[in-house]
Amino acid sequence: MGTTQLESVQEPKYWHLKTVLSEALDSDFAVGEILPNERDLAARFGVARATLRQALEQLELEGRLQRRRGVGTTVAPPRVGVAVSTSQHEWEGGVAGEAWQPVDCVSEAAPGAVAAMLGTGTEPVHVVRRIRDTHGQAVAAELLYVPASSVPDLSAIDAPSGTVRARAVLRELHRMGVEGQDRSVELGSARADDAKELDRLPGAPVLVVTTRYFASGGTAAVSVATYRADTCRLTFGDSGALEISHDEQQQRQAS
Repeated sequence: MGTTQLESVQEPKYWHLKTVLSEALDSDFAVGEILPNERDLAARFGVARATLRQALEQLELEGRLQRRRGVGTTVAPPRVGVAVSTSQHEWEGGVAGEAWQPVDCVSEAAPGAVAAMLGTGTEPVHVVRRIRDTHGQAVAAELLYVPASSVPDLSAIDAPSGTVRARAVLRELHRMGVEGQDRSVELGSARADDAKELDRLPGAPVLVVTTRYFASGGTAAVSVATYRADTCRLTFGDSGALEISHDEQQQRQAS
């Protein structure tokens, strides 16, 4: 990475620096390589550390860089392609080869916004936690909120929590069927528990996909799935289903 003094430009200085850094990542660094520390980079480019930090944050958001626990800032690998499907077979996830793996299930009140969508108030609901693993990498963590009314035949003899309980809830939800859904996507910051599951630092940029599933004229379940923003790129297919597709250009560069 050569020394470059930034001249006066119309765009914000950090944005111009981001472009310069992006070009350097393509030419001078390999995937997984650790960048010099912020002090050295700021001196090399003749900018304040605050400006450098803004540029690095933008590159992380775009998936070019990763901040790794105990390592530092590294060049990110190409984005992993995963499809976010709403097909019913996903409810019975957890067997070998399926994307979503149930981790736990507890009974507790849903957060206020989710409770409002479900219409459950402070009533406890089933909260199923699932992890999505793609190509050996955890790319998403999900909390699936299911009211008791959606799974009325759930056996009382099943375990009160844990993976067994999670599978039982998913099985009953699959039997009920889903008639439709709506979805929203927003940029967020990783909470401590999600960051740990996804090998990110707390506060790292993530994509939060909230899906409300409908059945029998009401809301059957609400999913709040947190995806690594540095790993995934969201696209919408012709069917309207949300997908996360490969960054083909980065794949060609990596091959």
